[in-house]
Amino acid sequence: MLFAVNKASFSLEKGECVGLVGESGCGKSTLGRLVCGLDRPTSGQVLFDGEPLPLACASSPAVGRIQMVFQDAFSSLDPRLSVGRTVAEGLESRGFQRRRKMGRAEIRDAVRDMFAKVGLAGMEKRFPHEFSGGQRQRVALARALVTRPDLVVCDEPVSALDASVQAQVLNVMRDLQEEFGQAQLFISHNLAVVGYMCSRVLVMYLGRIVEMLEAKDLGRAAHPYTRALYRAMPGRTRAGEGLVVLEGELPSPLNPPQGCHFHPRCPKAQDICKEKAPDWEELAPGWRVRCHFAE
Repeated sequence: MLFAVNKASFSLEKGECVGLVGESGCGKSTLGRLVCGLDRPTSGQVLFDGEPLPLACASSPAVGRIQMVFQDAFSSLDPRLSVGRTVAEGLESRGFQRRRKMGRAEIRDAVRDMFAKVGLAGMEKRFPHEFSGGQRQRVALARALVTRPDLVVCDEPVSALDASVQAQVLNVMRDLQEEFGQAQLFISHNLAVVGYMCSRVLVMYLGRIVEMLEAKDLGRAAHPYTRALYRAMPGRTRAGEGLVVLEGELPSPLNPPQGCHFHPRCPKAQDICKEKAPDWEELAPGWRVRCHFAE
């Protein structure tokens, strides 16, 4: 049996932006879909405002309060609808209308205002194919934020964009997060992007969260995997520190290693790592790590 996410437990506070990082295939997107109610956990539960989160549907009371920005904006937009109609759909859904009744004129004004906020003023009548990749990602961001959600899950929202376009989209996301004050779960494999966007970071490896720490403490991370990710970041400030070489490839989640999942690639692994999975160790308030030999 495949456990895409195993014993992952964390909390998000109102207005907080938390980053989730890890290699491709470690379970980041699955965890994001669980948080949004797009998938149902086989065990455990997702709580939203203290209540179990139902599966997402148009009539769910959670519609509008939790939104997701997907990695591939083009495939998440309906090519047959103008982007304005796509963004308006969230406001027209039964779940949102039960929370707040909005007429056509009010919806039209809300969509127009949101397009202006993401830097696409007056482009509501265009279709997805008429936009660049960065512009489509702004449309996806407008769709997610138009309902004024309490939580937005961003799944690799800039990974497919050029560096300069990434910076533009990230700045828009950061400004809007500060303006609206919604909580964000920002999923990425890029530690530099997460360090820029987030106040707190969750590091995931093969379905398990192995370290939780403040973004400002990434340079002195305790887990060998987090340190390897950090040392792999480009930048002159880390040029003299040297890379942490990880042997081998990411193991198959169908047959994960016993004990600590990271031990086959860890430069500090010892016999206990092969036999026993490490428990959480609290290094400081808000800083926890799963490692037998955390520094």
